Amino acid sequence: MTSPAPVSGASVLDLAPVVPVVVVEDAADAVPLARALVAGGLPAIEVTLRTPAALDAIRAIADGVPEAVVGAGTIISPANVADSVAAGARFLVSPGWTDALLVAMRGSGVPFLPGVSTTSEVVALLERGVTEMKFFPAEAAGGAAYLKSLASPLPQARFCPTGGISPANAGSYLALKNVGCVGGSWMLPGDAIAAKDWGRVESLAREACAIAGELSR
Repeated sequence: MTSPAPVSGASVLDLAPVVPVVVVEDAADAVPLARALVAGGLPAIEVTLRTPAALDAIRAIADGVPEAVVGAGTIISPANVADSVAAGARFLVSPGWTDALLVAMRGSGVPFLPGVSTTSEVVALLERGVTEMKFFPAEAAGGAAYLKSLASPLPQARFCPTGGISPANAGSYLALKNVGCVGGSWMLPGDAIAAKDWGRVESLAREACAIAGELSR
């Protein structure tokens, strides 16, 4: 597999059709997990800042898996932005946004996706020149039908829906013209991670990649 293109100045939404959302409890798992995802065709990896191991995991992937594009998720403060970029994150994803957080993400030098769940939040970001966003929590906030309804009045906005995405509904999101990619964790079942069954993770990543492949035919 060829190495992904540099991300700086690029679109997070165009890195891969499916972005694994990873919660790392043990930083020692980060490199084999990332290698399995890349081997399965999913090079863009969002490591969430939900555990004490997260920053070490980002650092390990950035150093040990150069063919991966590792990013940081659950960014909720300017400090999160600084720490994540220092650890090697190449993109940032937040569940929501404030003006202070937006300033920090803009100043980070890496692409970012601020989170939205309402039309007003989308319009507010468009006013601030931001056109690429995370839609979270996707299923709870209205799902694919909600995003489809935004396409005509707000054609400038593009989304990465995350939250409740599964193999059963990923295709319905990816088929929308205002969706660039989806984020999910279904290819990272807890029992596989606990057993360090990286072969299973790779297989599930391939299946996730195939969902997008079916739509492109």
